[in-house]
Amino acid sequence: MSVTEIKSPRLRQGEQTRREVLSDEYVDGAEAATTDFDAPFQQLITEAAWGNLWSRNEWTKRERSIVTISLLAALGHYDEMAMHIRATARTGATEDDIREALLHVAIYAGVPSANAAFKVAKQVFADMDAGKPE
Repeated sequence: MSVTEIKSPRLRQGEQTRREVLSDEYVDGAEAATTDFDAPFQQLITEAAWGNLWSRNEWTKRERSIVTISLLAALGHYDEMAMHIRATARTGATEDDIREALLHVAIYAGVPSANAAFKVAKQVFADMDAGKPE
C-alpha cells in the first residue's frame, strides 16, 4: 500500500461528511474525474474542508451552508455556490435562509455580486424544483 492509499482518520471523516453534504452521486462523480495530477488537491480539500471544518460540531451543517454560500457569492465563485445551494437539500438551509444570506452579500460585498448570485440561486432552485440532477 502506498502512502497516498493510507487514509487518515481526518480523511475518512472528510469523505463521510462530504457525502452527507454533497451526496454520494456528486462525490462519486468527483472521485471518478480525479487524476494523478489533482489527487493531492482532492485529498487536501477532503481533509481540510470536509474532515476538519465541515465536521466540527460548533455549527450545524445548515449554518455552515448559509455562511459558505454567502462567502462564495461575495467572492463571485458562482459555480461552487450553485453546488452548495444544491446541497441545501441535505443540510437543511432553506430558500429563505439563502435569500437572507444574499441580502447580506448585497450590503457587505456589493450589489453586483448579490445580483449575480440571486440569478444563479434562482436557476438552481428552479432546477431542483424540476427534479434536474446535480
